[in-house]
Amino acid sequence: MAGLGAMPADALQSYVVLGELSLDGTITHVAGVLPAAIAANRQEKGLICPAPCGPEAAWAGSDIDILAPRSLIALANHFRGTQVLTRPEPAMQANAAGLPDLADIRGQESARRALEVAAAGGHNLMMIGPPGSGKSMLAQRLPSILPPLLPRELLEVSMIASIAGELTGGKLTDRRPFRAPHHSASMAAMVGGGIRARPGEVSLAHHGVLFLDEFPEFTPQVLDSLRQPLETGDCMIARANHRISYPAQIQLVAAMNPCRCGMAGEPGHSCARGPRCRLDYQARISGPLLDRIDIRIDVPAVSATDLIRPSVSEDSASVAQRVARARSIQKRRFEQLGFPSITTNAQCSVALIEQVAQPDGPGLALLQQASEQMRFSARAYHRVLKVARTLADLEGQETVGRIHLAEAISYRMSMDSSTLAA
Repeated sequence: MAGLGAMPADALQSYVVLGELSLDGTITHVAGVLPAAIAANRQEKGLICPAPCGPEAAWAGSDIDILAPRSLIALANHFRGTQVLTRPEPAMQANAAGLPDLADIRGQESARRALEVAAAGGHNLMMIGPPGSGKSMLAQRLPSILPPLLPRELLEVSMIASIAGELTGGKLTDRRPFRAPHHSASMAAMVGGGIRARPGEVSLAHHGVLFLDEFPEFTPQVLDSLRQPLETGDCMIARANHRISYPAQIQLVAAMNPCRCGMAGEPGHSCARGPRCRLDYQARISGPLLDRIDIRIDVPAVSATDLIRPSVSEDSASVAQRVARARSIQKRRFEQLGFPSITTNAQCSVALIEQVAQPDGPGLALLQQASEQMRFSARAYHRVLKVARTLADLEGQETVGRIHLAEAISYRMSMDSSTLAA
């Protein structure tokens, strides 16, 4: 149209143009507008994008010139001066109130405690129990005790959602992502891929939770593809025509039955295949992946007494306050040490966690004894330190003591026992 004289060619030189043109002249929604707007702002250029993407692009900054026409005619009229396109305003999603609350959980005090610790430190969590014990209910209530996204985190999460085309109406949300893919998900769906190397579930859960229910039912190749993102916090997708890295700083929450029939170890139940049913089922999860899970708990079946008698459980708001205090302590500590990008203990490097989680004398003796008896790997040793540091932060303690290490070690005992047995 600039070549035909319908638009001034010199005016377009200062804009990045993004959109998809329909046959009737309307400009339709495209993915990736937010990161494109940020890139255009860095180059000191304006942005022309579809109208539905305008609120999304407006988050790139208040000084960037944004035009969001609904049609090509509207854009031509704007440059002619016969129509004025107003700058779109940034928009946030109106978060619906009423996230699932922890007050709905009956019993399961140990599981509630582990969920709080995992939320406070961003630790990976695995729950093992029979069907109907409340594993999925607990996981679904984790978002209700997590703090909202920080501004920097919100921008990162929104850029990934923009590339995936999942920003509804161009509106952002400050809630942490909670992704729960089905166990039939392919490797490309989990870690990303396809013709244009789109982000997968592990990247869409960046700064949030990736919940994998029926954990062993995922294919072993898909599960092992999580090992690198869990360790490095990013996901490298290498294809014939693309090589791209997406951030993937996630908190993994997994739930599984103890065996294929689901009732192994429960009183009054016996498995026809015997102990081999449990061993074969749990062996579907590799040892290196298990080693990357900080907290592993057993979730027993809820008794009829817990369901019948009236009980008042602590609600999510009370737990969320303690989680927020612990995360505030961590954020302030890492900022003082010169690591403002680290916000939770789970993100610590080996050298950093050894610095901030030095145990006292009795705690060090317990940790050494447990490491020798349970044959901790170097990764397991440092992850125990991370969990112990979180436990101390929840209590507002500066020093990691023996009681904190004892609880952190207990969260790995059954995991390592299962690994050795398998």
